[in-house]
Amino acid sequence: MQVISLIAYPKKYKKLKIMSANTKDLRNVVLLGHSDSGKTTLIETMLYEGGAIKRRGSVQGQNTVSDNTDLEHEKGKTIFSHQMFVNWRGNKLNIIDTPGFDDFVGEVISSLKVADTALIVLNAANGVEVGTEIVWEYVEKYETPAIFVINQMDHAKADFEKTLEQAKERFGSKVVPVQYPFNSGTNFNAIIDALRMVMYEFPANGGKPEKKPIPDSEIDRVNEMHNALVEIAAENEEGLMEKYFEEGYLSEEELAKGITIALAKQQFFPVFVTSGLKDMGSGRLMGFIDDIAPSPAERPARKLENGGEISYDPDDKTTIFIYKTSSEPQVGMVSYFKVLSGKLKPGDELINANNGETERISQLFVAEGKERIPVTELVAGDLGVTVKLKYGHSNNTLNTKGLDRKVRPMKFPESRIRKAISTDSASDMEKLVTALHKIEEEDPTLKVEQSAELRQTILHGQGQLHLDLVKQRLQKEFGVKMNFDNPRISYRETITGKADADYRHKKQSGGSGQFGEIHMRVENFYEGMEDPTGVNIRQKDIEDLPWGGKLAFYWCIVGGAIDNRYIGAIKKGIMQQMKEGPLTGSHCQNIRVTVYDGKMHSVDSNDISFQLAASGAFKEAFHEAKPQLLEPIYSVEILCPDEDTGDVMGDLQTRRAIISGMDSEGHYQKILADVPLAEMHDYGSTLRSITGGRAKFTMKFSGYQLVPGNVQQELVKNYSQLEVV
Repeated sequence: MQVISLIAYPKKYKKLKIMSANTKDLRNVVLLGHSDSGKTTLIETMLYEGGAIKRRGSVQGQNTVSDNTDLEHEKGKTIFSHQMFVNWRGNKLNIIDTPGFDDFVGEVISSLKVADTALIVLNAANGVEVGTEIVWEYVEKYETPAIFVINQMDHAKADFEKTLEQAKERFGSKVVPVQYPFNSGTNFNAIIDALRMVMYEFPANGGKPEKKPIPDSEIDRVNEMHNALVEIAAENEEGLMEKYFEEGYLSEEELAKGITIALAKQQFFPVFVTSGLKDMGSGRLMGFIDDIAPSPAERPARKLENGGEISYDPDDKTTIFIYKTSSEPQVGMVSYFKVLSGKLKPGDELINANNGETERISQLFVAEGKERIPVTELVAGDLGVTVKLKYGHSNNTLNTKGLDRKVRPMKFPESRIRKAISTDSASDMEKLVTALHKIEEEDPTLKVEQSAELRQTILHGQGQLHLDLVKQRLQKEFGVKMNFDNPRISYRETITGKADADYRHKKQSGGSGQFGEIHMRVENFYEGMEDPTGVNIRQKDIEDLPWGGKLAFYWCIVGGAIDNRYIGAIKKGIMQQMKEGPLTGSHCQNIRVTVYDGKMHSVDSNDISFQLAASGAFKEAFHEAKPQLLEPIYSVEILCPDEDTGDVMGDLQTRRAIISGMDSEGHYQKILADVPLAEMHDYGSTLRSITGGRAKFTMKFSGYQLVPGNVQQELVKNYSQLEVV
């Protein structure tokens, strides 16, 4: 390796040589798992074991390399993903820490996009928790090799066997233990390793273990585990399988070769045990990552959105992918990326494949938590950081000029919570929206919507915790206070009957006045209905409305009762009423209007006269045609533990939900329901309270359905009171 700089770290760090690693010497790992599984503490120990830091920080002491923001210190939880690295036996291990709450799943998805191996951290006391199952879906989606780490083996309630059994049950038979604790709980100090066939015994304060023979009482179990690993290795390499059948064993080198292939092909998910807090087992874990986990060079070629593939080839032209951006005071936009091919140096100019803009990489860094260390080159497969890109955003691909590569973008889940936001003054609202758009740029799971229909600014997020932390950031970082309210509901109005109305608009003031008279029929419209009878159809238009549904307009005037030149004005008057419906001011849809008679005046008739006449006629006929309010319905899918199913369904019934199905999925019960959006306010918080945070849900717009009569009466009454005010 070529040494390119000697970095003087802050006091907490040793002086380390930052090396321009070869692609094959890189390991990119992301730590995933439920909150409180100990990911941050384990990473701190890994950095310490690798010599990146002189002493280990703690979450309680607010001095870890990873959780380094004020918000994380205040909450005592990981909220953002953090990029770090450590040099281990000549290789560079890039490590990404991620949050455990599903409210921040965007940080998990973006981190997985650039990782080559996932470390799934399980809490030995709590077993497999819902946060782990959520991230597993994305591990499978990205086809990422995975290693399970049963952490906190020193916990008084640690249960390795139960946790292992749950992992096998929920993630399949490919979950295979490489290690197990000789003793667990508060006396934990020894790990038996079936791959190396040795027992590691640790001193009381952790650190470097002593290698000891496996106790006689454990020989049979370890041999069984070792044979299982040998079979996995042999199954994934034809030559090894032949030797295994002939000789009955594999050498350590052959064993490593076979399980390397098995891990890379996701045919094998090894299980390790650690105590991140006591520094026990992390060194062996890092050694396994170093020896067995795939480098970027060993990962399959990445398929591109615009066709073709890209491999991690340092001799190719340069392509990078921005997986995350953040905004920092006095710095501006910070971009985190992965070099997909070639080499990247400060001063390089790249073309953004998403917007065609040219970006100059003025500065190049590697990240060690909040510290950014300058480097002079990064090669294919490495992770890096740059600042002050003008046009680069998350999900963007940047190429050397002349290349036409675009990486398939990350896709993030739909929002599960929405809140209307307001401020105490109009000037604050302007500042608020500006600040929100900056945060939205960093967080692709956050959406800011300016709803003209609801006359509200709506904030969409993954959960109440997600939005609460956005609110806190706005106040601390931007000095803007924000209020949350329940957003209005985008109801729709229609009719179920038919009615006629005659309406005359007449106004005289001095000279020329206004006159227009319209005879109109309104009725419910549906696809395939026959044309109206008893009238002479002169013109027929069926329009798709901007907000959904249709308007069928029939012009049936004969004998010149109304000139054709007023058709546009009449339609405009109808649309004005449909945009703000007569019942609740909501949009109207699926209505047929037939204009069949009327009168005009040679002097006083004009566009505004017939516009107002059409509006009045539509409103009168609408009220007589059995008006009906429609409400948005969402398809909701809930996964919850079996013991909580009754309580979850009971709560759904109070929300006017219609249960459409139930099924088992792993150890969860899956409940499918159609629920009115008006009843989904704060559902995430309620579900978390009912299930102790062990459930998850998704929701997707399904369509509009009739509002129950009592609910409609209340909504119409409330709207009429607002109109009076």
